[in-house]
Amino acid sequence: MATTTYLALLRGINVGGKNKVPMAGLKTLLEEIGLEDVSTYIASGNAIFRSGLAASTIARRIEEGLMAKFKLDDELVKVLVLSHAQLKAIVETRPKGFGEAADTYHSDAIFLMDIDRDEAFALFKPRDGVDKVWPGEGMIYSQRLSAERTKSRLSKIMESPLYKSMTIRSWQTTQKLLELLEAMKR
Repeated sequence: MATTTYLALLRGINVGGKNKVPMAGLKTLLEEIGLEDVSTYIASGNAIFRSGLAASTIARRIEEGLMAKFKLDDELVKVLVLSHAQLKAIVETRPKGFGEAADTYHSDAIFLMDIDRDEAFALFKPRDGVDKVWPGEGMIYSQRLSAERTKSRLSKIMESPLYKSMTIRSWQTTQKLLELLEAMKR
């Protein structure tokens, strides 16, 4: 069976001391559900692996496995599985200059899970001179002026019930995850 290189983004684990999932335990769980060449990256819930299964099947199995193996608040936990090609497209189609001035701007990739991009994008009310947001394919690019980060309106989206359908990764982490996926493909 042909396999695809995937990235799983786990939402709602290891945040503020809640929903603790050790990465070694996550790796074991992923192997137990049949995923191959599993590795994790930082404790915020990023896993890379190969599988012949469809992304939606993998996401469902991971979510079910997490609930069975760890004591978690299932209201917070969601899993998004992206192929190498999907993540590569996100990085390659970013807005011009996005993520390039790390000393000036804090840039994030906001990945959407079971939510329409336009519906999610409508939540963002960028503050002039501080925030910029752009719609992407299945995600939103967000950039904040570092010197004015406390004035950013990004935190306002966390008050919305729709936030439960989003997971955020820094642009630096997003790029590193793509590097790891590409290394696995070789």
